[in-house]
Amino acid sequence: MYDALKYFLDVLVALMVLLLASPVIVVIWLLLLVANQGKPFFFQQRPGKDERIFTIVKFKTMNDRKDEQGNLLPDGERLTPVGRFVRKTSLDELPQLFNVLKGDMSLVGPRPLHVRYLPRYNDFQKRRHEVRPGITGWAQVNGRNAIAWDEKFRLDVWYVDHRSFLLDLRILWMTVLKVLRSEGISAEGQATAEEFMGSSGGKA
Repeated sequence: MYDALKYFLDVLVALMVLLLASPVIVVIWLLLLVANQGKPFFFQQRPGKDERIFTIVKFKTMNDRKDEQGNLLPDGERLTPVGRFVRKTSLDELPQLFNVLKGDMSLVGPRPLHVRYLPRYNDFQKRRHEVRPGITGWAQVNGRNAIAWDEKFRLDVWYVDHRSFLLDLRILWMTVLKVLRSEGISAEGQATAEEFMGSSGGKA
């Protein structure tokens, strides 16, 4: 009952937010269209519920500048001024509402990470895929990119075991506060989160 009703509410809220935020979405689209040489969106495959692969869509906050060898420059050097603002305000997440409408994602759940991380998870960490991934989640409102990977996974699995409508409402409210304060956007000294290379223990 919880999962079915949650999906219905996810779709309803996603439609409402997309409608209300449509002027903002159009403005960001135009700005990023110019800043990223005609590429305002970022598409990437991510694992969802039961590790089913889907394509996530976000606003593209970094350009594709490369060095003399043809390798992409570090994230911090490719983050455009408009991209930095969009990332700081978490507006880059807005297109994921279309993933919610498709049923790939939920408003609240563990964040969908890179497909390449899948073989690096231990059994405990894999439990984050027992539910649909979310635009925001328990780990996001408790540190986001500013906390260690093991702590993120511990928080993700805690959510899987304790999820409820009241908890989801609490996470959504805390997300609004975090966005207003621009907290936990990146790891210390980095433009984005560091790479997850795996954990040695049986538990995160």
